[in-house]
Amino acid sequence: MAMNWSLIGRVLGAGTAVAAWSMAGLVPAVAQQPHPWQLNLQEAHSPIMERIHDLHDILIWMCVLISLFVLGLLIYAVWRFNEKRNPVPSATTHNTMIEVLWTVIPIVILVAITIVSIPLLYATDDSSDADLTIKAIGRQWYWSFEFPDNGAFTYDSFMVKQEDLKPGQPRLLTADEDLVLPVGKKIRVLVTSSDVLHAFAIPSLGSKVDAVPGRINHTWFQIDEPGMYYGQCSELCGTGHSFMPLSIRAVTEAEFNTWLLEAKQRFAAADDGDIRARPVQVVRNETAETDTGAAPAAAQ
Repeated sequence: MAMNWSLIGRVLGAGTAVAAWSMAGLVPAVAQQPHPWQLNLQEAHSPIMERIHDLHDILIWMCVLISLFVLGLLIYAVWRFNEKRNPVPSATTHNTMIEVLWTVIPIVILVAITIVSIPLLYATDDSSDADLTIKAIGRQWYWSFEFPDNGAFTYDSFMVKQEDLKPGQPRLLTADEDLVLPVGKKIRVLVTSSDVLHAFAIPSLGSKVDAVPGRINHTWFQIDEPGMYYGQCSELCGTGHSFMPLSIRAVTEAEFNTWLLEAKQRFAAADDGDIRARPVQVVRNETAETDTGAAPAAAQ
């Protein structure tokens, strides 16, 4: 099959251009979401994600060393025990030392991985002494957020359709209502679902937990600087699975307190029985079509 050198040239040319533009500072680095030509994990913006980065780097180097060791053994075996060098095959069937080594060495490696990973596993589950608790409810196919510590108001967050995006807003990741949170505070997130399995996942914050109907799971994070942090539902929850973005807007504590006052007024109607009318967004294929029917369940 003939190679399409023209296509290969265009791909290499585009890659070279992107690299040149990035070095020139013309393409802004986006740490809170994936970006073209990205390698490695997203940049860490929480203490847990920083520790996940460290564990990831340790495991990568362990994998590299193991792979090089095994490759070296294979090359040595091919060179040392080929037919030309050994016209008469060896009749050896056991080697006690080798058998001890290939049993003990993997055990030592696994123990080393356990020592560095178990404390991190416990840390991800320790949401005690949180400064703020919120509740995230996965629905088909949008998110509802509750603030039980601040008046127990609730609001829904739907994906913004592609034709409604503003400049700089990422496709499939922008929501009409951001989850507004303060920086520098330990935030506990209670996660559940009203229908099927969903998943609350914000990669740059090191947070990922399943949303299970009839069960409350929890996670936590502490955002280190203001900005937008994007995630998505990471569970195959149905036809609208790709259209459940998590859009977190991290602000200063003063800005968060101001937003709280405004949010309580905007979403307080549900508390006195006046259900806030809002079109139900029905997601099909790659667009979010609007059905002006009843208000979503989260508003009730």
